[in-house]
Amino acid sequence: TIEVDDDPKKWSGDEFRKIQEARKKAAGNRMVHTGRGTGSRKLSDMPEPKSRPSTEGMTRITGRGTGSRKSKNKGSS
Repeated sequence: TIEVDDDPKKWSGDEFRKIQEARKKAAGNRMVHTGRGTGSRKLSDMPEPKSRPSTEGMTRITGRGTGSRKSKNKGSS
């Protein structure tokens, strides 16, 4: 049976990271094939996802390179 989350809030960001971590713990020793099926590793050996760095205050280019504005992205904790 396949479980499907309809809630759009759970498909990105910190909420999804928590769900992903819980699924990884539940799977434990299961093997996962990587790189077009040429390699394999245990799911428990996969590295933890890194937090997104803050880009607040940096300049962002907009409108096909014709405009710019300061970024408000605070990153993730």
